[in-house]
Amino acid sequence: MQDTAEQTIHLIPRAPTAPTVPATAERWSVDAIEALFDLPFADLMHRAQTVHREHHVANEVELATLLSVKTGGCPEDCAYCPQSVHFDTGVQAGKLMAVDAVREAAQRAKAAGATRFCMGAAWRAPKDRDVEAVAELVRAVKAEGLEACATLGMLAEGHAEQLRDAGLDYYNHNLDSDPGFYGDIISTRDYQDRLDTLARVRGAGVKVCCGGIVGLGESRRQRAGLVAQLANLEPSYPESVPINHLVKVAGTPLADEPDLDPFEFVRTIAVARITMPRAKVRLSAGRQQMGEAVQALCFLAGANSIFYGDKLLTTGNPDVAADQALLDKLGLTTRRG
Repeated sequence: MQDTAEQTIHLIPRAPTAPTVPATAERWSVDAIEALFDLPFADLMHRAQTVHREHHVANEVELATLLSVKTGGCPEDCAYCPQSVHFDTGVQAGKLMAVDAVREAAQRAKAAGATRFCMGAAWRAPKDRDVEAVAELVRAVKAEGLEACATLGMLAEGHAEQLRDAGLDYYNHNLDSDPGFYGDIISTRDYQDRLDTLARVRGAGVKVCCGGIVGLGESRRQRAGLVAQLANLEPSYPESVPINHLVKVAGTPLADEPDLDPFEFVRTIAVARITMPRAKVRLSAGRQQMGEAVQALCFLAGANSIFYGDKLLTTGNPDVAADQALLDKLGLTTRRG
């Protein structure tokens, strides 16, 4: 794995005094966020739910659908990813989907209740012709009356503007982990590369969807470090924050990683809600392994968005009927438009 000392990264400085938990703060230190993680579970949940109700409609959940529009063949070596060419996972590389096929998928997603349609392409960085092709997909999705989001890898100058002009609402580019842990997971892309793409997206006036993955083998303090990076992004934290639970895929280096304690995942949701109060905090990958009780706790902790449908890129997800049944049990309503 790459030596993180060779990377150019922006670390969040530690507070020089004992950890405190500020009531409100424009910037969060890693110590302060770790102090949130350390709160008694009931206290943390109460605080997160209080913050949630101050900024969002109580008991409302956004439904988003994620479609892999270009699968496999990615040259990156992200240790969790079945689409990497470095690992034998059985995922076959494919070409970019046609506009008509994406339009039909968007129509199905809307009919099932989704309001945001996210498109993922397994590129390290799209070429100019790729961005032009995805712009056509964005136009098709917008024509169906859905919010459009895309995740295509690193963007070069001008690419975010092209996507914006096509109608893109959100661009997803996750930080994945704390800067100090990043080199244990990925060696083909620096942390700064991710920050540079986020800056280009912000500069183009496109909303940012940015989160990370937990359960990679990181410590609690490193989870706090990830949240600090997200909460302190300039000029503001992301509008949408997907929190992914590692989905262990045979053939990837993390296939045998020990399971993360489910309460630790719930704590991560709560801490994200407290530190980024106005963001949509989304339950993303890994819901299929959580069970209904853990998902219910995540909603209580402030999650108010889910990826909805039977597949996330190449990994499984609870199906639509199961999700609707759970939302009904919990008395949760879905956002309309």
